[in-house]
Amino acid sequence: MESRHALTSFSSPLRRQLGDTSQFDRGDVSFIVVAGAMVSFMVPGLAFLYSGLSRRKSALSLIWAVAASNAVVIFQWYFWGYTLAFSSTATNGFIGNLKSFGLKDVEADPSPATPLIPEILYSFFQMEFACVTAGILMGGLAERGRVLPAMVFIFCWMTLVYCPLACWIWATHGWAFKWGVLDFAGGGPVEIGSGVAGLAYSWVIGRRNERELLNFRPHNVSLVGLGTFMLWFGWIGFNGGSAFGANLRAIFAIWNTMLAASFGGMVWCLLDFRIERRWSMVGFCSGTIAGLVAATPSSGFLRPWSSVIVGILAGALCNFATKIKFLLRIDDALDLFAEHAVGGIVGLLMNAFFASSRITAADGISSVAGGWVEHNWKQLYIQFAYVVATCAYTFVVTALVAKAVDSIPGLSLRSTPEGEMLGMDETEIGEFATDYIELRRDVADCSTFGFSRANGYKSGDPENERHAQNIIPDRDTNDTRSVSQQDLETITEKPENRSTTPS
Repeated sequence: MESRHALTSFSSPLRRQLGDTSQFDRGDVSFIVVAGAMVSFMVPGLAFLYSGLSRRKSALSLIWAVAASNAVVIFQWYFWGYTLAFSSTATNGFIGNLKSFGLKDVEADPSPATPLIPEILYSFFQMEFACVTAGILMGGLAERGRVLPAMVFIFCWMTLVYCPLACWIWATHGWAFKWGVLDFAGGGPVEIGSGVAGLAYSWVIGRRNERELLNFRPHNVSLVGLGTFMLWFGWIGFNGGSAFGANLRAIFAIWNTMLAASFGGMVWCLLDFRIERRWSMVGFCSGTIAGLVAATPSSGFLRPWSSVIVGILAGALCNFATKIKFLLRIDDALDLFAEHAVGGIVGLLMNAFFASSRITAADGISSVAGGWVEHNWKQLYIQFAYVVATCAYTFVVTALVAKAVDSIPGLSLRSTPEGEMLGMDETEIGEFATDYIELRRDVADCSTFGFSRANGYKSGDPENERHAQNIIPDRDTNDTRSVSQQDLETITEKPENRSTTPS
C-alpha cells in the first residue's frame, strides 16, 4: 500500500507536467505502437529485396545503404525533420517551421493529424514512414553508386523534398490538405516521392557500363521472395496504422491492402507468362509490391470491391511502365519509377472515382465528400493536379540536390568504372553478402576439369572429387596444374584477368 501511494504521489505532478494522457484510448495507442514496429520491419524487407535483385558482387552494398539511410533519417527526423513536416504553428502551406526542433515540447498533446493518439507517438509513426521512403530511394544506387555520398544526399533530400511533400498533404496547414486531396498513407510523399526521386537520382549518376547491362538477372530470387513478404507484413501496419486507432477504418484499410496486393501479383505474373511462358517469381513479387503501393493512398477510402480494380490496374500499368526507362534512356535498375511512382499515381487517381465517405468515417472522426461513385466530380482534377505537382517538384529538386552533392570534392555519387566492374561490395564495403568461391555448379564433373572415366575418375568418389577441386586444365595444352587460393579468387572475381579457363 505504501509503495502504491508513493507511486501515485510521484506520478501526479509528472502527469501535470506532460499533460493529460487519460484522453487517449490505450487500445489505440498500443495498436499504433505495434503498427509502427511493423513498418520498421519493412526496412530489412527492402534490404533483402534489393540484395536479391542485384548482382552478387553488389548485393551487400545495397543492404548497407538501406540500413545506413535508416539511421540517417532517424537523426534527421529527430533533429528537424518532424517539425519541418508537421509544425502546427506554420502557416505557409509548403513547409513547417522550427517550433519543435529536436522534438521540443512534442509530448502528450493530441497529434496535429488526429486526436486519437499523442503527438510523441505520432512523430514516431511518421518517422518510420520517412525511413521506408529513404530505403526505397536507395535502390537508385544499384551497382554503381557510392554509399557515403548517398548518405549526405539522403539527409538533404529528406529536408528539401520529403518534408515539404509530407507537409503538403498531412499537415493541417498544407495546401493539398486544405484543397481536399485524398491521400491516405502516402501516395505523394512516400510512393511518388521515392519513385520519381529514384528516377532523377539514376539520371544524375548515369547508366551502368553497357557490359553490366548484358545478361543481367537477380542473383538470389529466394531473397526477393523473402523481402517481398516481409514488406507485405509491414504494409499491413503501414496502411492499417494510418487510421491512427484500432477502429473499423483500419480493418478496411488492411482488407484493401490484402486485395490490391494479391490481384497485383496475379496480373503481373500473367502478363509475364504471355511472353516468357514461365511463372516468374520475380514477376509475382513485382506485381504484389505494385498492388501494395497502389493501396497506400487508397486503402483508407475505398470499399473492398474497389481495391480489386486498384490491384488489377496497378499490376498491369506498373508492368507496362517498366518500359519507360528504355524510352528515357535512364538506368532505373530496380524499377523504382515503374513500381512506386506509377503505383502511387494509380492509387491516387482511383480515389477520385471510388472514395467512399462511409469508409472514411469508419474511424469516428474523418469525413470527405467521396469520389465519382458519390457524384463528387471535381475530385478527379484535384487528384490529378496533386499528382502533377508532386512529380514535378520531386524530380526537379531531387536532381538539383543530387547534382549539388555530386559537385562537392570527395562526394562523387558514382563509383569509378573499375569499381563498377569489380562490384560495389569489394570497392565500397570490403565484405560480401555471400562470400564463397564457385567455379562451376558441377564443380566435380569429370568433363569440366579434363578428367575421363578412362583415367579411373568416378563421379561421387570423395577422394577424386577432392583432387578435382584443386586442378584446372590449361586452355592450350590440356595439361593440369595445381591452383592456389589466389588463382581461384582471380578466376572467380575477375574472370577477365585469368590466364586459363575451363575447357
